Amino acid sequence: MKLVQGATVGSTVLEPEAPRTHWRTVAPRTHCRTVALSHRRTYRRTLAPSHHRTVSGFTLIELMIVMSLIVVLAGIGLAVHANSQTRAREAVLKEDLFRLRDAIDQHYADKNTYPPALEDLVSQKYLRAIPVDPFTQSAATWQTVMSEMDAANPSAQPGVFDVKSGSDRTALDGTPYSDW
Repeated sequence: MKLVQGATVGSTVLEPEAPRTHWRTVAPRTHCRTVALSHRRTYRRTLAPSHHRTVSGFTLIELMIVMSLIVVLAGIGLAVHANSQTRAREAVLKEDLFRLRDAIDQHYADKNTYPPALEDLVSQKYLRAIPVDPFTQSAATWQTVMSEMDAANPSAQPGVFDVKSGSDRTALDGTPYSDW
């Protein structure tokens, strides 16, 4: 507090000092500081030294980079997954075509005629069931190729000579499944 100029003799007018803007460390070992809330009150509180303070968290650019990497890896994973599913279906289709053609050949070797329909392969126990086409999800969509008329035996009925997929899709190698 200081004496204000212009005060009358005998009267003392005190003007408050400006509040502190710089803080001093009272005891360096305890890291206590005196904090003035106003010109009337002060209190002490314990603070960590400013050079020991650390800010934890991630910046926005770090989060964006991580999210971009996650999106790229997820996209690659989905593409690989879809490709592996298609390869698995192609493998099943090749196996089904092999089994159907093998059953047709066994029927021809046993009876010297081709079966009139695929269902005859099941009824005559060459197959347990007609397999489901993995791309059309149906056993009724198989496309049959009928045999040509036998010139040596004109009374013989034409039968199923070959079988193909009924799918209109294209394989990974670029050929249509109906040509396999």
